[in-house]
Amino acid sequence: MIIDLKKFISEERDFWSELEDILHVLENKPEHRMDLDQVKRFHYLYQRTSTDLVKIMTFSSEPEIRRYLESLVGRAYAEIHETREKPHRFGPFTWFFQTFPRTFRRHIRAFCLSLTIMLVGSAFGGGAISLDPQAKQVIMPFPQLQGDPSERVSKEESAEKDRLKGSKTTFSSYLMTHNTKVSILAMALGMTWGIGTVILLFSNGAILGAVALDYVLAGETGFLLGWLLPHGAVEIPAILLAGQAGLVLAGALIGWGEHESLRMRFRKISGDLVTLIFGVAVMLIWAGIIEAFFSQYHEPIIPYEVKIGFGMVELILLCLFFAKSGKTKG
Repeated sequence: MIIDLKKFISEERDFWSELEDILHVLENKPEHRMDLDQVKRFHYLYQRTSTDLVKIMTFSSEPEIRRYLESLVGRAYAEIHETREKPHRFGPFTWFFQTFPRTFRRHIRAFCLSLTIMLVGSAFGGGAISLDPQAKQVIMPFPQLQGDPSERVSKEESAEKDRLKGSKTTFSSYLMTHNTKVSILAMALGMTWGIGTVILLFSNGAILGAVALDYVLAGETGFLLGWLLPHGAVEIPAILLAGQAGLVLAGALIGWGEHESLRMRFRKISGDLVTLIFGVAVMLIWAGIIEAFFSQYHEPIIPYEVKIGFGMVELILLCLFFAKSGKTKG
């Protein structure tokens, strides 16, 4: 085969440069995706450059051009035939508004089970209080909840000074840290085949049900909703999601008739567990801020209607977030 080497290089160099530019983008931006026309063009350039390499190998006087083309063809081949999943650049907003809600919906059955367990616990706690008022000494872990609800409400509403003055940030940090630890525990207890997660969800539900009915029976429903809703609209769902993660872990451990190995089942859900628990942590940060800076202030400082309305808006937005966010159009 006889060719004019200088003319050949001059005619083909633009194609090599174009292929090199595409490879530079693909190698430095793993998240980049080409459309169909770009893929066809890339494949055409790869084939053309491969043919040029075969031609140039007949000229021993051009070792630099040959090595250059070998490098281009090798890099293009790796991009075309790569079978491993490429790493994606982490985007916090993309993760929170797309990956997190999608992961939640993917394991919606585990969440429904988590919710059911907590509701059963709430019914148990409420039933225990209605049948035996002294039961709250056992069910409620906090001393301030064991007294008469009306007396506490009167004391809270008559307080003239800011009892959290100078300590709101510390209190908020404590709430975030404590609730996050409880949530991680709820997930980790999935390693007990879910038994520990169930007990934790049930006990939290029992406390919530006992407190709620105690205040309702005392005629302090307005205070109860104004106190719990602003932070509870996010905090309680966060605990339920932590329980969801624990039940997903338990499901992988048990297998439920799946034929995959335990290692493969754990590998399949590991990413989802990380997503769920980090999403829970973000929710609890918000809940901690609201509880310290908003929920602890009652009438006449902040009307209960305002606090209840704020909590309802939070709950509606949260439901819409998990139901709709991250869904593809069409």
